[in-house]
Amino acid sequence: MKLHIAVLPGDGIGPEITQQSVKVLKAVADRFDHDFYFKNAVVGAAAIDSVGDPLPEATLDLCKNSDAVLFGAIGHPKFDNNPDSKVRPEQGLLRLRKGLGLFANIRPVNTYEKLLDKSPLKRDRIAGADLIIYRELTGGIYFGDKSTAEDGKSATDTCTYSVEEIERIAHLAFKAAQQRRKKLTLVDKANVLETSRLWRKTVKEVARAYDDVELDFLFVDNAAMQMILNPTQFDVILTENMFGDIISDEASVIGGSIGLLASASVGEESAMFEPIHGSYPQATGKGIANPVASILSAAMLLDHFNLTKEAEVVRKAVEISIQMNVCTQDLNSDNHYSTAKVGDFLEGIISDPDNSNINNENLNFGQMTII
Repeated sequence: MKLHIAVLPGDGIGPEITQQSVKVLKAVADRFDHDFYFKNAVVGAAAIDSVGDPLPEATLDLCKNSDAVLFGAIGHPKFDNNPDSKVRPEQGLLRLRKGLGLFANIRPVNTYEKLLDKSPLKRDRIAGADLIIYRELTGGIYFGDKSTAEDGKSATDTCTYSVEEIERIAHLAFKAAQQRRKKLTLVDKANVLETSRLWRKTVKEVARAYDDVELDFLFVDNAAMQMILNPTQFDVILTENMFGDIISDEASVIGGSIGLLASASVGEESAMFEPIHGSYPQATGKGIANPVASILSAAMLLDHFNLTKEAEVVRKAVEISIQMNVCTQDLNSDNHYSTAKVGDFLEGIISDPDNSNINNENLNFGQMTII
């Protein structure tokens, strides 16, 4: 298969983690005889610094003309700490989602046995957790009209949804549930919000076409609590933009590190793959950022193009690295590896699957990870 992939490293740790994903994808291409072509472009704070725009037209054009987008991270403290800034890195990401029509964000959440004790939650509550969150991505309060009063003493953010916006992601979520444990939970605030009442009404109508899927409902405050108390009850979660942003980030504590959670953002014609974490500016250039979320996002990219065997090879390599404690310091504080060495290790496993004698010690000397 031939794929043209736009690479948007972005800000902070984005370039470091994205570099590891590209390594892994190149190893996959070599092993399975694919042709993957990569082209970089700027976005976010890096783009503001270079051209004054968080999403330059050249970047958007590249993404539109590519088969997929591999995204790093976005954000910088100099903008976070300036509430009066009119141009912000995050505007680039929102415009990119809108420009590419990426209406559905898909975030898998699962656990690794070896990492259960890394979570702040009790082992018996999270063992076996395996869920996936479908978050609407181009509507709601993030994209609604915004205004601030002239005296600066009040502000308004408008939340708007249409039936069409709800239906298109609901169908994706129900189809995913059919391939899993056949349970879908809609997270809303229908006791308070008109938009949530529209969500509930519409999803009930869509559910008629999926009578093999059990549908239930949770208010978002209860869902946030249940995510901590009993995450194994969930299979597929469907929700709107802001609720999905919060719930999916909360779910990162289940696996023990936000550096493990991947995501895909898909539309009718485009798809983008990115870790759920932010730019982590404090870690920039230190080689301590966990690249696994970005690498698992690359596996989702492979899945998107029905390269399921290739995606499984990447996930298996990640499992091996975790079993062998070849992890960054968030998962292995006593004897951790750098961002690049974790990437090298995974690249080595994928490139040489027949050699099962993996020499952990060689990593310390920057040599081949497999002998």
